[in-house]
Amino acid sequence: MEIKVNFLDNLRVEAKFDDFTVITDQPIRYKGDGSAPSPFDYFLASSALCAGYFVRVYCLARGIPTENIRLSQNNIVDPENRYNQIFQIQVELPDDLSEKDRQGILRSIDRCTVKKVIQTGPAFKVEAVESIENDAQAMLMEQPANSSNTFILGKDLSLEQTITNMTRKLAELGMKIEISSWRNIVPNVWSLNIRDAASPLCFTNGKGSTKESALCSALGEFIERLNCNFFYNDQYFGEEIANSDFVHYPNEKWFKPGPNDELPPGILDDYCLAIYNPDGELRGSHLFDTNSGRTDRGICSIPYVRKSDGETVYFPSNLIENLFLSNGMSAGNNLAEAQVQCLSEIFERAVKKQIITEEIVLPEVPSKVLAKYPSILQGIEALEAQGFPVVVKDASLGGQFPVMCVTLMNPRTGGVFASFGAHPSFEVALERSLTELLQGRSFEGLNDVPPPTFNSLAVTEPENFVDHFIDSTGIISWRFFSAKADYEFNEWDFSGSNQEESACLFGILHEMGKEAYVTEFNVLGTTACRILVPDYSEVYLVEDLIWDNTNKALDYREDILNLHELSDESLAALLDRLEESQLDNYMDIKTLIGIEFDENSVWGQLTILELKVMLYLAVGSLEEAMDLVEAFLQYNDNTVERGLYYQAMNAVLEVTLDDEMALGDYINNFNRMFGSDVMDRVVAAVSGELRFDGLTKTSMKLEGLDKHLRLIESYKKLHQARRP
Repeated sequence: MEIKVNFLDNLRVEAKFDDFTVITDQPIRYKGDGSAPSPFDYFLASSALCAGYFVRVYCLARGIPTENIRLSQNNIVDPENRYNQIFQIQVELPDDLSEKDRQGILRSIDRCTVKKVIQTGPAFKVEAVESIENDAQAMLMEQPANSSNTFILGKDLSLEQTITNMTRKLAELGMKIEISSWRNIVPNVWSLNIRDAASPLCFTNGKGSTKESALCSALGEFIERLNCNFFYNDQYFGEEIANSDFVHYPNEKWFKPGPNDELPPGILDDYCLAIYNPDGELRGSHLFDTNSGRTDRGICSIPYVRKSDGETVYFPSNLIENLFLSNGMSAGNNLAEAQVQCLSEIFERAVKKQIITEEIVLPEVPSKVLAKYPSILQGIEALEAQGFPVVVKDASLGGQFPVMCVTLMNPRTGGVFASFGAHPSFEVALERSLTELLQGRSFEGLNDVPPPTFNSLAVTEPENFVDHFIDSTGIISWRFFSAKADYEFNEWDFSGSNQEESACLFGILHEMGKEAYVTEFNVLGTTACRILVPDYSEVYLVEDLIWDNTNKALDYREDILNLHELSDESLAALLDRLEESQLDNYMDIKTLIGIEFDENSVWGQLTILELKVMLYLAVGSLEEAMDLVEAFLQYNDNTVERGLYYQAMNAVLEVTLDDEMALGDYINNFNRMFGSDVMDRVVAAVSGELRFDGLTKTSMKLEGLDKHLRLIESYKKLHQARRP
């Protein structure tokens, strides 16, 4: 994690990371102002807080209340060497706690990350650089030795060379990559998270049987998502990019809808139009670009090559972002390698969806077949030793598709996690199923998976598939576990060279009657591609283009960002549009308008419902405001602070709207309950004196929105690199 330090007044120092700011000072006796803890105080507190976190996680997983558990830490200093210290952590536990849980809590503290880093002994590397912003070295603990050459199935270059190539390209682009976490909880299963230090919203996960293969996976995913603009999906690019000669790619084309908002000729082809506009309801305005908001330029479209005949077909960027998410994108050492990964991913997700929604019972893989892959079997046995039964199934549907499934049961919670993996090689597909299962997860994280169900409606719900797509935590049917399989086990094998595997996978799609569209990205000096298979590889429903399109942001973005400057008439018009839209009141404003706010700010926590409250107060409609405040309090999942704020507002509105009550009769006790600062703000908001309490002033220029500006700066590096 990159932590940036700013020097404030006197001895005060500020550290900024993610959406947080920490300020330190020194005691007055050391010539400070005593206004904040010292850096060393924070260090001491970090280990105690980390211990508390692990105790809390342990207790939550087992339903153990923590009200009567107390924890403290003291540091015992060696009088002859103040850098030699003992951190003594003591825990007071209830008498009725079982011995098993008493020992479990102590063991959980022993897992504290801060403690383990201190015990390992971190190394400090101090250096001067010309520019922190431009020092884009990859922050990897180990660089692979030049003499090492580790090859794995599916990769045409060694892992070491692949890592070197990808990190060099990212450094040239100006991306400072940092590893934020590693996981290796069972043998031969590694995963990690990497991110851009300057814009942490740009992050990916990697997985593999070794740390090198996991790192390759994460870097490859990072590069594929840069090339496909996935990090910036649905986000506003800002005025500079929006007014640039190109928004996404230099080869994009813009098509203007017809005079009655008809779809323009030139986009999609007859095959795609039959899928995406079967009833003629899709309009040109449905496909306006969300990122730029340039409706005057028309529909921004990206060229793809139709696999069957090599013809170029233009796909609206809006359609791709709304329906496909990250499905079917990949990077590789060459085009064939990238295509195999793309197609494997498409089959994995499509077959998974078919199995889950049709409640198909898969055959289990015989133990004698699993025994052929001892490193994979070792990971499975380690999970079972931890108390998690594992079921390994053949998901090829009788040898039709290169897909495998590893399913984990959690007897502690009754939850089930079905993980799928695909690749032309049976072994690689099986390995991917297992590594995907544990990607970024601790054993405690396996407590969050949902239980299976016999309710077919819950399984076939479209949002359930989206949950499976995002993190595989959707619901599966109990029928999945029947001993009576719908298919015979098939020890399939589609493997060959990457060129042969690519041709084989495209051939499967052709036999199914599916058309594939391919685009290649190599502007950044890396090979990446994206493959779209209409009516097969979409993640969201086609009708979302009409009923839940992300470009609804264009109806609200400018007015919401300019909120403080709008006239009363414009505020009332915005309120009317929100009320008529039938948008979910609990949708975040950041999701609605495609702007990333500091999640700890009022902007970052703001929902459509809260915005409506503020608008009703601003235009003086107090009764309507009170109705929504009551709804907020009934279903509030915001912070405690915001909950109390609206409790205070509800009380003030009740009194204000009652002709028989006077606020002056209650204000003293309101102050005692909620605090005078909160009450001053609430009273001013209800009277109309204070509008949009807590929302800092901004505009379409995004003043003060540092998190979003960092995202735009990240995209500008990419945009510049794409210039011819």
